[in-house]
Amino acid sequence: MRKLVLASNNAGKLREFSSLLAPRGFELVPQGSLGVPEAEEPHPTFIENALAKARHASRLTGLPALADDSGVCVAALGGEPGVYSARYAALNGGEKSDAANNALVVERLRGVADRRAYYYAALVLVRSAHDPQPLIGEGLWWGEVLEHPRGDGGFGYDPYFFLPELGKTAAELSPDEKNRVSHRAQALAVLIGKLDGF
Repeated sequence: MRKLVLASNNAGKLREFSSLLAPRGFELVPQGSLGVPEAEEPHPTFIENALAKARHASRLTGLPALADDSGVCVAALGGEPGVYSARYAALNGGEKSDAANNALVVERLRGVADRRAYYYAALVLVRSAHDPQPLIGEGLWWGEVLEHPRGDGGFGYDPYFFLPELGKTAAELSPDEKNRVSHRAQALAVLIGKLDGF
């Protein structure tokens, strides 16, 4: 197994990525277990933030690193919360939690007919901190924001993210179903297609 540092301490992401990468010979190690603090995410785009996180983890461990930056973008909110998805409520005077983030999105959509949204994921894999040609994969997952949560799986905005073609929220999907269709699964499929010779 080849070791990759996951530039995240998110247990949900570790589960998702590990299940998709283990069959391809990669062992993901969360950065926290190697004493790596979280990187700053000051950039306005998902790709820039993912690259900053991957370089940070690789620099501090000397290992190849995988990072993602992902979030939900809501059409009627001008693309918000976007890169601020994980701290949306905190940036607006609330607490930093999934519940607070979801409550704020639902509140801002109250009375709005257009509920379209998409999850976006940018994955970046660097061979070293100074890798001049990082591998990048992107994925989009379209849905709608519900007023009330459904399902107890997933994390983040999943209980409110409804998938019309499946008739379920992301939180109602089994891990296997989600790993086939999610934004991260799509981005990882693109990335895996670039792994020859890694």
